[in-house]
Amino acid sequence: MSAPTPAPLRPALHAEDTLLARLLDGTYPPGSTLPAERELAVSLGVTRPTLREALQRLGRDGLLEIRQGKPTRVLHPHEGGLRVLTHLSRHGELGRMVPDLLDLRAALLPHWVAQTAARDPRALREHLASPPAESDDADLPRIFTTFDWTFQTLAAHGSGNALAPLLLGAFAEVYARAGAIYFSDPQRRERSREHYRALHAALPLGGIAAGQVARSTSLDSLHLWEARRV
Repeated sequence: MSAPTPAPLRPALHAEDTLLARLLDGTYPPGSTLPAERELAVSLGVTRPTLREALQRLGRDGLLEIRQGKPTRVLHPHEGGLRVLTHLSRHGELGRMVPDLLDLRAALLPHWVAQTAARDPRALREHLASPPAESDDADLPRIFTTFDWTFQTLAAHGSGNALAPLLLGAFAEVYARAGAIYFSDPQRRERSREHYRALHAALPLGGIAAGQVARSTSLDSLHLWEARRV
């Protein structure tokens, strides 16, 4: 049976995707203004109402500044919010984002793990007790990604910080893509299993010990990526 043909994008999503590619490849660099609405709609092959929908979406995500009666200004991706991450990950920036994600994880996760250990580590410890085993399953990178995401989610919720799950959730789609890259390497999977075992053993020892182990293992993941990336 042949693979199903992907459904065509809706016109507004097609316009958004094409325009986003132009923003990221420098066709419309940060600080510049977009062409007039009529000209831009023709170049994208869409109607002006469809174009406006795409522009509003990119403006909402912090990539454009839409000013009433004035040309639309292109913003630098760094000026946008966390939603920009998803766009960048879809357009060739994901590989360069992995070390930054690992670095951010090393800054936040140890604190969440320490707080969870001090409050109630039972759910987190139960999860860490059964990491995925190595196998020939081609889906193993995704399985590890899901396991690791659940680990982070339990730590964020267990920390008692109401903002932690919201902050983590902003990275869900990006992490799903990045995790598939990171966990494609058997050595990184084996090292992660060692990390899970160490964290499982540290949780009953209290917040300080668990946080120290979480920081050590998080930094080790970053160093392992840096040592083996192509």
